[in-house]
Amino acid sequence: MDIKSIMIFLTAILSATIRFATPLVISTIGESFCERAGILNLSIEGTMIFGAFTGFIITFFTRNIFFGLLFSFISGSIIGLIMGLLTITLGRSQHVSGLGMTIFTTGLSFFIYRLIFGSPVNPPTVITLNNFAIPFLSQIPIIGESFFNQSLLTYIAYLLIPITSFIFFKTTFGLNLRAVGENPESADSLGINVYKIRYLSLIIGGSLMGLAGSFFSLVQFNMFQYGIVGGRGWICIALVIFAKWFPFRIFLGAFLFGGIEALQLRLQAIGFFKFPFQIFLTLPYLLTIIILIIVSRNAEYPSSILKPYRRE
Repeated sequence: MDIKSIMIFLTAILSATIRFATPLVISTIGESFCERAGILNLSIEGTMIFGAFTGFIITFFTRNIFFGLLFSFISGSIIGLIMGLLTITLGRSQHVSGLGMTIFTTGLSFFIYRLIFGSPVNPPTVITLNNFAIPFLSQIPIIGESFFNQSLLTYIAYLLIPITSFIFFKTTFGLNLRAVGENPESADSLGINVYKIRYLSLIIGGSLMGLAGSFFSLVQFNMFQYGIVGGRGWICIALVIFAKWFPFRIFLGAFLFGGIEALQLRLQAIGFFKFPFQIFLTLPYLLTIIILIIVSRNAEYPSSILKPYRRE
């Protein structure tokens, strides 16, 4: 391969990596808000699916993709609010509540879809969100085309990294959030409203998860279909542990997963190995399991995670 071909190949790999990493970054940051406050939000997969569905259905009927993005954000916040009712107000098991919400929202999404569209041979489609090239930056060879010629949601993912880091470690809300996640009893004795902080964390987290889900139906694809999220919500759970709840590490973990996914698609396309394509599809998930096994040994979870809080 000549230099030009190598540059084209690297640009394609990096562009795909960033594209695959985008929903992971947004959704994992949403999960980190929840877990920092002591709530393990296992509704993440269902929230992403419902966000993908809501974004698609609103865009389809309004013909306005920004309405779709907005309503996917709102739908995620509603699911976060319901999770708060179950795990904070009622004090139900976070495991059971999260899995139950995932099953409910997933089933509800496809049920409503079938009610509206039935089972068409040609699924309905929408116009996807276009890429926007940032002037000057997008002209940088390889890096510019890969990082700065992406969709609006990718730029939102970029901004979320420093913004979330600032919130966690430089604001009163972030300090209260971490205090509630580590020791809600002590936080309460200092006048911090534990219930309010946890509700806010679930609403913020759910909003970001719903927005991340809309990426699949409004950016990566132009339709809503079965398996559209592909288990990436569970990958986000692993990424939070890998990143140890630090936003910049979340980006690195998502970039790694996105890179493996982009690479396996290219290997399939060029016929690098004569293996069944299913083997290539398992590579990102296999890598995630291996990394999770390695890093989970030393992971320092928020002390109050999975523990319902009740004022004495």
